[in-house]
Amino acid sequence: MSKNKLQQFADLDTFKNVLQYGLLQKTNFPYKGKWASAYFKNENPIVLELACGKGEYAIGLAEINPNRNYIGVEIKGNRIWTGSKNATNKGLQEVVFLRTEIEWLTDFFADEEVSKIWITFCDPYLSITKKHKRLTSPRFLNLYQQVLKKGGTINVKIDDETLYQYTLDVLAGKETIEKYPCDVSVFELLENRNDIYNDGKPLPEALHIKTYYEKKHLEKGKKIKYILFEKR
Repeated sequence: MSKNKLQQFADLDTFKNVLQYGLLQKTNFPYKGKWASAYFKNENPIVLELACGKGEYAIGLAEINPNRNYIGVEIKGNRIWTGSKNATNKGLQEVVFLRTEIEWLTDFFADEEVSKIWITFCDPYLSITKKHKRLTSPRFLNLYQQVLKKGGTINVKIDDETLYQYTLDVLAGKETIEKYPCDVSVFELLENRNDIYNDGKPLPEALHIKTYYEKKHLEKGKKIKYILFEKR
C-alpha cells in the first residue's frame, strides 16, 4: 500500500464528514433511526448513494437540492477521502460519507428511515456466480425495502446492458436467490429508460449529473440506462 493511501486512511479519522465502521463496530450505531435529528440536526429527508465512490452523485444532488441529507456509502477509503474533500471544499454540510459494507445497511439505518436511494455505475459483476453481489439483486433489495420509507424510490443509473436487464428481471420476479429471499412485489416499477439521452423524453435535473465513469462510458458511445422503482 502506498504512503499516500496510508496518509489518506489516517486523514479519514479526522474528517468531520466521514464516519468509519468495521465489522466489530457496526452494532449499536448511535445514529440509527436518528440520522436527521441527531446527526444532521434537522428534519430533512435522508438520501443514500450506494457504492458512492467519490460521492459525485451525492455532491451533485446536494448542489441541486440542499434541503435533504445525503449519505454516501462506500468501503474504499481512498475514494471517500476524495469525496469528503470535495464536499468540504464546496461547503456542502448536508453531504457525509459512511465507510462500511452495503450488506450491513440495516445496522446503520432503521426501518423506513431513508427516502431515496441512488445506485450509479456500480460494478455489474457479470459472472453468473457473482449475481448475488449485484446491488440490484434480491439480496440487496431485501435490505433496501427495510430501510426505505413507503413511497420511497430507488434510482438506478447504469451503462451495462446485463445489469440493466437483470434488474428488470429481478423486479418482475424472474430472478431469485434461494439463500436471499425477497418479496419484490413491494416494489413498483415507475420508469424504465434504455437510452436517457436519446429517447426523446424529458430529462429530470438529477439525471443531468455526470460522474467520471459516466463521461467515460459516453465517450465510448455507450447508452446510459435508468430504472426508477418505488416501495409501495
